[in-house]
Amino acid sequence: MSSIDTQRQNKSGAHPGLTANRDESLLHGQKNYYNLPLLKKAHWTWEVILYFFIGGIAGGSYLTATLADLLGSTRDASLVRAGRYLSFVGIIISPILLIKDLGRPERFVHMLRIFKLRSAMSLGTWGLTIFGLFCGFTMAYQMTKDGLLNWLPFFPRLFKALPIKLIEIIGSFFGLFVASYTGVLLASTAVPVWARARHILGPLFLTSGLSTALASLSFILSLGRHNQDSLEKLERAELVAMSTELGLISSLPVILGPLARPLLKGKVGVFFTAGTIGSGLFLPLLIRIGWRLAGKRTPRTLNIGTSLLVLIGGLILRYVWIAAGRASADDPQATHYYNAIEWRERQR
Repeated sequence: MSSIDTQRQNKSGAHPGLTANRDESLLHGQKNYYNLPLLKKAHWTWEVILYFFIGGIAGGSYLTATLADLLGSTRDASLVRAGRYLSFVGIIISPILLIKDLGRPERFVHMLRIFKLRSAMSLGTWGLTIFGLFCGFTMAYQMTKDGLLNWLPFFPRLFKALPIKLIEIIGSFFGLFVASYTGVLLASTAVPVWARARHILGPLFLTSGLSTALASLSFILSLGRHNQDSLEKLERAELVAMSTELGLISSLPVILGPLARPLLKGKVGVFFTAGTIGSGLFLPLLIRIGWRLAGKRTPRTLNIGTSLLVLIGGLILRYVWIAAGRASADDPQATHYYNAIEWRERQR
């Protein structure tokens, strides 16, 4: 290198061998940018993980209660009641967890001042708020029906006059949105493992929300002596939801390729394969199918245990995706690989 070239590089503030090192790093596919992350990872804590989990249960249980009310019989009254109460409790807890993670309650209120169709966070805030209103109306109707509001002078008559069928139908759409948008929220970021799985995360979180909601309702009904037909319907729905969830998970290695490493390797990989796939989905499916092939009803104690396995697996699912996203954001090579493969696909 000539002295003139050296002086030019020194004047520009660049190290003399920087360009050559960068080209060599890119040529050999090694980590560059001084092995520093190109992205800022999400510093979400347990509140967000629990919020994702409980929000999915709230949306799924509301949908289940609606379908049982519209398509079921009077014998499913206990299932409808449990689904309405569970969704209301879930939608009350969810914004509390979200606001706690934000640190300042007014930030949640500020997000309601604007509405952006291209912002997953803005849509999520509004979806959560509107779904909460529908849950509130449904809850008020159910409490009036159960005689819990008879001490009020006027409101019981007002709540009984609510068009509950219409409220349930519209509310179910928002429930599905709340159960799935958290996956879309992750996929809308630049984190490689999340962005690459953008077509899977929304449906995956939705099916997981449905399976954990069904497991929650099955757990609640199994604690008492409720109608066995309702438990039978829940088991059939669980088989469909868990099978779909397993199918979506099985497509991840093909879609993600090397980007699946933080999801399938190390401690996070053990949690995902053993906690979610193994004991949270595959084992409950085997138990459900085994008793159905035997032509017998699942014992209550086994039903409770199976439901708990599904719930734990659903919670682990949220944890591993956030943990894998942090690891993926910390890996500069993952960012370069994602950008390269996305660019190649767009050129086709």
